[in-house]
Amino acid sequence: MHALMRQSAAHVRANSHFIHISTSKAPSIKETGLYGYNHLKTPKGFQRFVDDAIERSEELVNYIAGMPSSPEIIRAMDEISDTVCSVIDSAELCRHTHPDREFVDEASKAGLRINEFLHYLNTNHSIYKAVIKAEKDSSLTHEAQRAARFLRMDLEKGGIHLCPEKLDRANELSIDIIQLCREYNKNIITDPGHVDIFPASKIPKKMHHFVSPIYRNIPGASKESLGSRDNIKEKGFRIATEPSTLQGLLQCLPDAGVRKMAYVQGNSVPHANLEVLDKLIATRHEFAQLMGYKSYAEFSLHSTMAASPEVVLSFLLEMSKVVRPKADQEFEAIRDFKREKSGEPSGELEPWDEAYFTWLMKSATYKLDSSIIASYFPLPQCIEGLKILVESLFGVTFHRVPLAPGESWHPDVLKIVLHHPTEANLGYLYLDLKSRKGKHPICAHFAIRGGRRVSETEYQLPEYQHFSGTRVVLDFAETPSNLFESYAWDYRVLKTFAKHYSTGDVIPKELVESMVGAKKMFAATELQRQIFYALVDQTLFGEQTSTGRDTMAIVADLKRQHTSWTHVEGTHWHTRFSHLTNYGAGYYSYLYAKCFATTIWQRICQEDPLSLDTGLALRTKFLQHGGAKDPADILNDLVGSGILRNCSGGIIPDITSLCEEMELKKR
Repeated sequence: MHALMRQSAAHVRANSHFIHISTSKAPSIKETGLYGYNHLKTPKGFQRFVDDAIERSEELVNYIAGMPSSPEIIRAMDEISDTVCSVIDSAELCRHTHPDREFVDEASKAGLRINEFLHYLNTNHSIYKAVIKAEKDSSLTHEAQRAARFLRMDLEKGGIHLCPEKLDRANELSIDIIQLCREYNKNIITDPGHVDIFPASKIPKKMHHFVSPIYRNIPGASKESLGSRDNIKEKGFRIATEPSTLQGLLQCLPDAGVRKMAYVQGNSVPHANLEVLDKLIATRHEFAQLMGYKSYAEFSLHSTMAASPEVVLSFLLEMSKVVRPKADQEFEAIRDFKREKSGEPSGELEPWDEAYFTWLMKSATYKLDSSIIASYFPLPQCIEGLKILVESLFGVTFHRVPLAPGESWHPDVLKIVLHHPTEANLGYLYLDLKSRKGKHPICAHFAIRGGRRVSETEYQLPEYQHFSGTRVVLDFAETPSNLFESYAWDYRVLKTFAKHYSTGDVIPKELVESMVGAKKMFAATELQRQIFYALVDQTLFGEQTSTGRDTMAIVADLKRQHTSWTHVEGTHWHTRFSHLTNYGAGYYSYLYAKCFATTIWQRICQEDPLSLDTGLALRTKFLQHGGAKDPADILNDLVGSGILRNCSGGIIPDITSLCEEMELKKR
């Protein structure tokens, strides 16, 4: 409920260990602290970081209370937002990636303290009155007026317009929500689940690096009957069922019984999150009702492109109907393949079979070998690919620069600068690309510092930080990342950097064509899964009954209604669906982005994806605006008509391009 933050700076996407962090302020090479902040030379520095942020923010609040000019009000508010977000974003990154427990603990404390201070800001009526004054000033630039409007809306999201009693309760609920979200995500990491498999022969040798050896006494055997002590123990393997490895395990396990055990266990932890999620749903619902909304979904969506849960549900239900016929065909093809392979003509296809048999089908059809594919994508070449991409599209150089002493949190971290020949440095990236114990287990992007104009002569890249980078409306934020996924599958792009790690040979075009073909084989099944996830998210945070609801029953019913697959009774995969915390009622945004990005790719990029003209259009009409311009205007200016549709007071994507790409029939 950070009223002064456009969006959380962390955007999470599943099934990877890739961590990408952007920062716009380059520290000098002299000794510094974590992320270039001098305060963060030691874990206790987080305390001073918070103290200074609060002190500076209070100075700015007092300045705003004096009612300066409207531009100065907006500039001061933006500095408050920048000051507070610098602490919050740094603390979040540290909590998720730092290997030193003391740093993690101090970052957690700092995050809670600065969030408590945010609630003080949210209740400050001097700020509220000043922002309202600025919003009414017609002499402001369009961007400044938009900033004033969003600042006012964000303050109201925190409850500043409520009576004192309701505002106090809203602040209590906001703190509760933060703590429940942390508890939910902590449980996911600390309770990944595991299954013990005996005998060891059930696990293929190629998977031994995924598992840990264990031993047990052979039931019914005595030391005397078995001889030496070494023979008393039976060897097996323990499979950790954490989200980042479960899918890969299911893909490679030939024993159906082992697959079932791993699937059921992996989708039945952490059990504690059933109660945490119930509390989170109830707390968010009470908060939303205090704000005058029927549900948390309605509260969360009223300032998005969709504008309401009704619009989101109409979009999701339309998508569900469109994808169902092809998803059913894919399901039947997998089932028939399993029956043929297993020699069981009437055998049923179970959820734990999907990963295993779809990979067998892809491998058989396209003769794919994952080790051969991987040989063309060593990490240095992938980074080279990023360099080539930004140089080709935007005329920007992309190179590694040294980290200052104290700036990094792990030896694996790389620092990259993006430099434009006429515009100087555009920004900096930290790349933390390798998995390790204690690190956030899924793919994420964290912003450390957004852009803002500090004065007439000083510029903290890029513009108002309140609108910089991913601080846009939720259902627009994922569009760029989805667009660039298309680049990652295009041979014209891949041939520029995908080279064999030992021979240097360019990846064969035939191999890329096979990879693309395999990707498309079960695309409807994957799309159906994403629609199901979005419906779960939307339903859980929708209108509530007076007696509460059983989330396991809701998820089971939605799976039966909107997927081709059966639900396994007793499982509750949603208790480690982390998007329920940071994307609550907003998971549909990935589907919005997929539709928007497909249209942009087909209309703007596909003909010549690496040209400077393509890059110029993407940068000037799309990427450079952040949240400073209405997303509907951005999309229409970039593509023209046919990328979005009006629907009951909100906006939904036009699905024509996606249907064409996936060979789906619109209804």
